[in-house]
Amino acid sequence: MPPPASSTARHRWILHVDLDQFQVSVERIRDPELVGVAVIVGGSGDPEQPRTVVTCASYEAREQGVRAGMPMRAALKRSPDAVFLPTDHATYDAASARVMEAIASLGHPVEVWGWDEAYVGVDADDPVPVAAAIRETVAAVTGLRSAVGISDNKQRAKMATNIAKKRPVDGDPAARVFTLTGENWRAEMGERPTRDLHSVGPKTAAKLAAAGVDTVADLAATPRQTLIDMFGPHQGTWLHVLARGGGDATITTEPEPARSHSKVQTFPTDLTDVAQMHDRLAELTESLLAEIVGEGRVVFRVAVTVRTTTFFTRTKSRKLPAPTTSLADISPAVHVLLDKFDLDRPVRLLGVRLELTDPDT
Repeated sequence: MPPPASSTARHRWILHVDLDQFQVSVERIRDPELVGVAVIVGGSGDPEQPRTVVTCASYEAREQGVRAGMPMRAALKRSPDAVFLPTDHATYDAASARVMEAIASLGHPVEVWGWDEAYVGVDADDPVPVAAAIRETVAAVTGLRSAVGISDNKQRAKMATNIAKKRPVDGDPAARVFTLTGENWRAEMGERPTRDLHSVGPKTAAKLAAAGVDTVADLAATPRQTLIDMFGPHQGTWLHVLARGGGDATITTEPEPARSHSKVQTFPTDLTDVAQMHDRLAELTESLLAEIVGEGRVVFRVAVTVRTTTFFTRTKSRKLPAPTTSLADISPAVHVLLDKFDLDRPVRLLGVRLELTDPDT
């Protein structure tokens, strides 16, 4: 199957769609008992394991000071009673794909940015009903909540999403939707710290503050040449543009080449027979590889995920001796990985992930 043709275009409106605490929300859909408690997703799910970080934290955990990117051991100290779960790539890949398909079903061009966010180009006179329809469709298809920021460029749309996330729902169809344009830019952003600008990190904000530039309005009033002298021509010019609400106004619908493809299966009855587990895994692997071969891609690494009836989840992976599309080479590696698990508990889910070489190399 040939790859879809690329398309880059400007649109009257750009909508930024951001899923609410994505990984935690996916985990709560398959285990409703996690609703309302502090949940932290990251690494293998073991908070004592060194050199692992938080991928996603629920709002309950965030209230205790846990943030994405924080070491898991630090998260344990701040939220010792939280439920810690491993990062389940296969399941999140599948959930994200359903979300993006739901957004695309509304007929507007979509530029996907990772698991939990996308930009949508809209040429309607009023983009708010489109944003509301996106939220409603995603919720109906996947059960996941989202917020939508509306503007005329990507950076300002993303900042609008951050504002939308803080809006109360209260049954309002436009809840968690916010429009940020040149008309309300100064009123909404002028007195905010420069850190609130998309892509302005803590080091840049600290350097600006040391120069007496604390707010977005301060930054907008700073001459471009002063910023270039401080940060160089590229970053200085970009800060000058950002402070005035400027940004990238195009949507590119050509998808990034997938780094991997996954398949997971949750069984209606838990598996206890190891031979059955191998049979189901063989079926998943063969089906997944057929899709990859159809796309003209090549596999270089395999991974297997096992979830027991107690929701204990682990993923093991290994690199193949050489990139291949041969089932005879891939299947044995998958089964070797399954045998590395302690399979003394009933298994409720199996997944296989095949990681792919870059198609341009």
